[in-house]
Order: sequence, then structure tokens, then C-alpha cells
Amino acid sequence: MTRAFLVVIDSVGCGGAPDAGAFFSEGIPDTGANTLAHIAHACAAGAADTGRRGPMNLHNLDNLGLGAAIRLASGETPPGLGAAPQGLWGAATESSPGKDTPSGHWELAGVPVPWDWHYFPRELPAFPEALLAEMRRLAGTEGTLGNCHASGTEIVAQLGEEHLRTGWPILYTSADSVFQIAAHEQAFGLDRLLRLCEAIAPRLHAMRVGRVIARPFVGSPETGFTRTQNRHDYAIAPPAPTLCDWVQGAGRRVQAIGKIGDIFSMRGIDELRKGSDAELMEHWVALMDEAPEGSLTFTNFVEFDSLYGHRRDVAGYARALEWFDAQLPRVFARMRPGDLILITADHGNDPTWPGTDHTRERVPVLGAGLGPRAVGLVAFADVAASIAAHLDVPAQGPGRSFL
Repeated sequence: MTRAFLVVIDSVGCGGAPDAGAFFSEGIPDTGANTLAHIAHACAAGAADTGRRGPMNLHNLDNLGLGAAIRLASGETPPGLGAAPQGLWGAATESSPGKDTPSGHWELAGVPVPWDWHYFPRELPAFPEALLAEMRRLAGTEGTLGNCHASGTEIVAQLGEEHLRTGWPILYTSADSVFQIAAHEQAFGLDRLLRLCEAIAPRLHAMRVGRVIARPFVGSPETGFTRTQNRHDYAIAPPAPTLCDWVQGAGRRVQAIGKIGDIFSMRGIDELRKGSDAELMEHWVALMDEAPEGSLTFTNFVEFDSLYGHRRDVAGYARALEWFDAQLPRVFARMRPGDLILITADHGNDPTWPGTDHTRERVPVLGAGLGPRAVGLVAFADVAASIAAHLDVPAQGPGRSFL
């Protein structure tokens, strides 16, 4: 029997989305955005030397076919990438009408999003009064803070002291379909924050807001405020059975690593392991030894997106990519005969692009375990159909196996 490992390196797009002009970041169309190619060019030009130096070194990903995938997706030939592919390689195009986490992950798991998400306007307040009144009632407070579009780290730095003084939760959103609630883990209480998010989530989901996100932080005005690893996403459940359900329904085991459990509302998932990206890598390595035959392990590495893409940190993004690439030999050494590893992404987040939003891009599809194989331009949903075919479980939805 075989095993499958689906790994999403969050936001690692490779440009070339045919509809990029219909998506915007700070009012600028996403046409031309290319997360991987632009980072590679910045590295080669010496513009990403903080904590690292020189051209970007992604030897293991490039040997699978990363450079070839970027060239296929966008026509770009990034410096330092372009080895003859030794693995499965191609690029995937999204059909869902969004460039967000749930849309990308659901479609990779076989279920394109059938609706348009609700996005909050860039005005003050960004949220309707009826929603704010319900938040005050559920939180038991006289008011709320923020109520606007904001960077999560910046708004906590700006309003953390007032939050400690008033006890009011900090509410904010972004270009994604999200409603985020930040509160101090000790002063407000982590359990209280999670209960608040869980209570308000059905109202937001009814509005087609994709996620309510708990954003706990710690610290003080004197020491500064820092977000913790206790983030929790309350996402709309997928509208149809996903790859996780298909595998579980066939009597197989599904292990999730990272925020996969939140994205899929724990549907079709038997076990969840969380932590920082460094900890998630250790979970993946461990499951290469522990995952049973016939199982699916579904992983998301989020810090590419959350720490570097949104913050437009080119050097940090390059460091993260090189760190991930350097870990791959540990994983490959633990593969068993019949194993399939597919590495892909859910959207782009070009750190050289204006603003702080995701960017609409194609994503690379790289595979280990089947030898050299060019699969060409495929659909996001084809990833799920291919893993189902590899595991010999029935697939649903529009995807077609590229195996």
C-alpha cells in the first residue's frame, strides 16, 4: 500500500495567473506578480542579504523541477534556478474567485469555492454597527478597538496599551475575507478570546466571511507586544467533501500538520499537530516514520506568508525558502517505496509587490517518489484527484489525476 504527503508552502506563488489583472493589491492589478521569481532576482542583485547572502540557493526544490515550473507558469527564468528536473513538476492554476487561504486549500483538496466571499470595506469603521453591537454583547464590554483594515502586528503595537486599560477586544480585517480579534492572553484571557471567536463565527459565516481568527498576544507597553502560537481560525466548513473526507471515508488515516485543521474545520482529519514552522518540520519528519500505510499527511507551513509575505520582507522570505529547502533531505531519506510527496502552494504573496495583500498567481507543483515527470499546467483540483488516484480511493469533484 502507498502513502501520500501533501505539503503547502503558504503563499509561494510562481506568477502567470491568467486572470491576475482582475485582482488588486493597494489598487494595483496583480498582473506581473511573481513571488518566487522576484525573490530570486532580488537575491541575485544583492538586495536580500539580511541574514543570508548572494543568489538564492534552493538546490533540492530546483532538482525536483522548481525552476522549470516557474518558467512554465510565467515565462520567467529566475537566476540560480533551472536544473534538469528529477522529480514530478508542473504548475497549477486556481479557478476559485479569491486569492485567500480557504479558497486555495479547498480547491487543492478538490473543492473549488462556489461563491464570492464577503470583504469588509476600507472605511472607518470597517464593520457594520449591528456586528459591533453583537461583539460588545458577547464580549461583555462597552466598546471595541480598531474596527478597521490593519496589519496584525502594527495594530497590536498601536492599541495594546489601550486594550489593557479598557479590556476592549481589538477588531481588524485585511484584504482577505477575515474578521480578526486580538486580545491579551493573560489580561483578557485566552479561553475567553477563543469562546468569543467561536460565538461570533456563525454570524460572520452567514455573511460569507471566510474566517474568524483569534489573535492572542502577550507583553506590556514597556516590553512590547508579541503574538503567540495560540492563534485559532474558525473557518466556514467546505461546501462538499474534500480529499480529507475521501481518504477518511475509505477507511484510511488523515494526519494534519499546521493550520490544516482550522482551514477544514477538522472535517476528515484524525490527528492534528501544530506549532511554529520549525516545529511543524519536526512533525513532518516524524510522520515520515510514523504515518501508516495508505494514509494522507496534509501540511501547511504558514510563516512564509504570515512573517515575510505580508510584511514585504524579501530577505526573510528568501531565508525561509532556503531553510525549507535544506530540510528536504531529512524527509526524502525517510521515504518508503510507494510514497508520494507533493509540494505546492495556495496563492502568492509577492514581497516586492505594493501593499501587504496576497497576490493572484499560479503555484508550483513538485513531486518526489515517481521519478522525472512533467505534468504541465494543471488545475488546483487536479492535485486532490492525483493523490486520490495514488492512494486508490474514490475521488469527487472536477479534478482530474495528472498521474
